[in-house]
Amino acid sequence: MRSRLALGAVAGLAALGLALTGCSGAGSSSSTSSGGAVDGKGKTLDVMIAANALYPTQQQKWFQDVSAQFQKKTGATVKFETFASANDELTKIQTSVLSGQGPDIYDLGTTFTPTAYSTGAFVKLTDDDWKKLGGRDRFVPATLGISGPDQKDEVGIPFLSRPFVMAYNKDLLAAAGIDKPATTWDGLLAQAKKLTTGGVHGMAIAYADGYDPWKFIWTMAMQQGNTILDAKSKKATIDDAAVKKAYQTYFGWLTSDKVVDPAAIGWKNAQAVAAFAQGKAAFLPMVSSSSQVSLDASPMAGKYAYAVMPTVPPGATKLPSDGKAAATIISGDNMVVAKYSKNQDLAFALINMLTSEDNQVAYTKTFGDLPTNAAAAKKIEEGNQLLTPILDAGTKAYGTPFTGAWGDTQLALVNVVVQSIPGLSSGGVSASDLEAKLKTAQDAAQAALNKSK
Repeated sequence: MRSRLALGAVAGLAALGLALTGCSGAGSSSSTSSGGAVDGKGKTLDVMIAANALYPTQQQKWFQDVSAQFQKKTGATVKFETFASANDELTKIQTSVLSGQGPDIYDLGTTFTPTAYSTGAFVKLTDDDWKKLGGRDRFVPATLGISGPDQKDEVGIPFLSRPFVMAYNKDLLAAAGIDKPATTWDGLLAQAKKLTTGGVHGMAIAYADGYDPWKFIWTMAMQQGNTILDAKSKKATIDDAAVKKAYQTYFGWLTSDKVVDPAAIGWKNAQAVAAFAQGKAAFLPMVSSSSQVSLDASPMAGKYAYAVMPTVPPGATKLPSDGKAAATIISGDNMVVAKYSKNQDLAFALINMLTSEDNQVAYTKTFGDLPTNAAAAKKIEEGNQLLTPILDAGTKAYGTPFTGAWGDTQLALVNVVVQSIPGLSSGGVSASDLEAKLKTAQDAAQAALNKSK
C-alpha cells in the first residue's frame, strides 16, 4: 500500500500553529493570461508528497510526466519533494513553515487533515478557489467529507480515494460451500474458522502494522455507537465497553479463535497482503484498491474479489439503534495549499490538472488508488467490476472526528496494540491489562481534546 501518514508527529505539527501566523501572508504572484490560463513561465512549483515505496519507479516517471504536462500548460515546472516517514515529513514542514518558504502544495492523508487544519497553515478554500478547481461538484461527494469541519471551512482538496474493504479468495470460499463473505463480524469469524485448515488461515491480519489496527477498532466502535471522540463536548470515550469489545474481538482472532497465522503478531501490512497473495489466507480485511496492482501480479490473479467489510458489530446480528454502519473511514489523500506560497494560482492550476478526469484515470491504472473526480470514478467502475465493492464502500464511509486531537487519539489507539504484542505472543491479553491500556489511551485522548481548539 501507499506509504501512509502517521502519527507520532502530529502533536508537534499542531504546535506550529502560532508560528504559522507569523509567516509571510497569502499571496499569488502568478499572472493570468488573456486566455484565462495561469502564466507560470519561468516559475517552479514545489510539491511535497509521500514516497511510494511499493511503486517507486512508476512514481518517478509520474513526477516527470506531471512536470512536463504542467510546463506545456502553464510554462511552469513542478519540483517534487518526498518524505519516507512522519518524522521526515514533520521536519520538512517545520523547516518550511518557520522560514516562510518551501513547498507550495502538501499532499496529506485524510486523517491528518484535521490536525493540519488546526495549525492555520493552509489556505481556507473560498468559492473562487473551488471554481479554479472545477467546482466542488467535480468531486465524488464522499471524498469531501473530511476537507474541513464544515463546507465553509475547508482546506483539503480530494486527490485520491482509498476506501478500505476486504479481499477474499474465491476458490477457498467456493470449496467450503460459502457463497459470499458475511456482513456481520461474528458471521465472518464463523466463516474464517471453517476456512482455517492445514497451512491456510481464515484471515490475514497485520498486528505489527503502525496504521491498520486502529481502523478495526474505530470501525467496530462506531458500529456500536461510540465515535471515540466528541469534539463538541470535548469528551473522549476510549475507556468504554464498545471499544473494549472491539479490541477483544481483534485480539481474539489470533489468540482464542486461532483463525490467524501466529506469525501475524510480527506482520506489517505488506506481509499480510503477501500471505493472502500466496493463497495462505481466505480473507484479507482492511485493504484498499492499491492492492489490486500487487494481487494481479501474483498467483492470486483472477482468484480473488473484494467485498464491503461487515457493518454489524461483534456480538450482534443487526446494527444497534445508535450504531453507525461504518464500512470504512473516509480515506485517501487531500492536497492543501500553503498560506505562505506566492504561487497560489499556479498551485490551484496544478491541482486542477491532477484532479482532471484523464489524469485521475491514468493514476488509478498505474497505482491502484481510486479517483476523487466523479467522472473518472464512474469510468473506472465501468471498466473494472472488481472495484465496484470498493466504490460502494466509499459511499458508506464515515469521517474520523474533525479535531486537532485526532492525531494523538489515533496514536493512542495504535499504542494499545503495540503494548499488547508481548501478551499476544504469550497467549493473550487479560481483561485487566486491556482495561489499564485503555485507561492510558483515554487519558492521552482526553488531554489532546482539552488542548484542541
